[in-house]
Amino acid sequence: MRVFTKIAVWIVLLSAVGLGVYQYRRWEKRADDQRAKFETSAVDRGPIVAKVTASGTLSALVTVQVGSQVSGRIREILVDYNAAVKKGQVIARLDPQLLTATLEQARANYNAARADLQKASAQARDAERQLTRQRSLNERKLTAQADYDTALANSEVAEAQVAAAQGRVEQMRAALHQAQVNLDYATITSPIDGVVISRSVDVGQTVAASLQTPTLFVIAEDLRKMQVDTSVAEADVGKLKPGMTALFTVDAYPTERFEGSVRQIRNSPTTVQNVVTYDAVIDVENPQLMLRPGMTANVTFVYADRPDALRAANAALRFKPTPELLSQGGARDAAGGATKPGTPSLTNTRPRSKRDEANDRRTLWVLRDQKPTPVSIKTGITDGTHTEILEGELNEGDQIITDVAGAATTSSPGAPGGRNPSGFRRIL
Repeated sequence: MRVFTKIAVWIVLLSAVGLGVYQYRRWEKRADDQRAKFETSAVDRGPIVAKVTASGTLSALVTVQVGSQVSGRIREILVDYNAAVKKGQVIARLDPQLLTATLEQARANYNAARADLQKASAQARDAERQLTRQRSLNERKLTAQADYDTALANSEVAEAQVAAAQGRVEQMRAALHQAQVNLDYATITSPIDGVVISRSVDVGQTVAASLQTPTLFVIAEDLRKMQVDTSVAEADVGKLKPGMTALFTVDAYPTERFEGSVRQIRNSPTTVQNVVTYDAVIDVENPQLMLRPGMTANVTFVYADRPDALRAANAALRFKPTPELLSQGGARDAAGGATKPGTPSLTNTRPRSKRDEANDRRTLWVLRDQKPTPVSIKTGITDGTHTEILEGELNEGDQIITDVAGAATTSSPGAPGGRNPSGFRRIL
């Protein structure tokens, strides 16, 4: 009987010990779940390339629209798309029949005006002779004064008629010259050396130049030298300078990277849906003629490059502790000491002043002795993923907090304001 009693007692004791161990481990696990679990990233050294991206359109350095100065029907077209042309080369001709008829009429009018001038000159010479004769007779009192006055008036009228005839001759000469110029315009030549990009007319088509000059051809001067007109946002235009290098790609050659140089940044803004952009012009060499006018270029401007910079992940700059975590006594202040429970905030959790903003001062939270410690740093350039660290008590390999994981990432109903119990909040 005693044996069974002892066995029962041992069973009860062992059960009690096992239950106690189970409850202790369960309580310990629950405490671990409630403890903040930090996600960290190491401070390291590496390259940081700061850049600005924009899109643009390729075009030739000089593009000329060739039109017709006169109206008429296209009789002949001598060039086509992609044809190489020289300055002064004939590229098209209009039907010259109407222009030739106008020239002949102007020539006939000119000849008639010259004949009228000859007639007026002859009459003027005759009037001059009559005046000389009447003056001689009048001096000898052999003729009436009225006859002398009439001869004088006729001479003056004849001189005026000569002047008028000379004016008509000049008018007819100008009209003849204009008709000749119009006839010359019927032969259309290339104004520059280049390549025909487009042709807008066909043989037999009538062009009318009465209101505006119709465009017949578009000629690019030299496709071996091109330019990219990019639209740069106003927030980024201050980072660009003439002469800096620009890299770009085009959809036609997605694996090729082309290089150019910024020629100018134009001051004229372009506003589309309240978005202000500026045109940055990039000069591009195109020796293999791979690039074509009108292609869309995805441009990258590199304005800063640090090949071996002390850098931190940008995610670490977007997080900071809340007063709940600081009141738990688990964080350290800026001097490295423990924060007393109930402390509302730390020195470096105050809003950044204008002076700090001007100096690019930021705060990173470093995990030291398993406790978050604030470190004030001065930042440099960023590539969108990492930021350069210029000053601060940070060394390569330090673990900086980027996020909070585990139970700390869920909101607790009992926490004030619905914050997570870890005391961290995300700054978006």
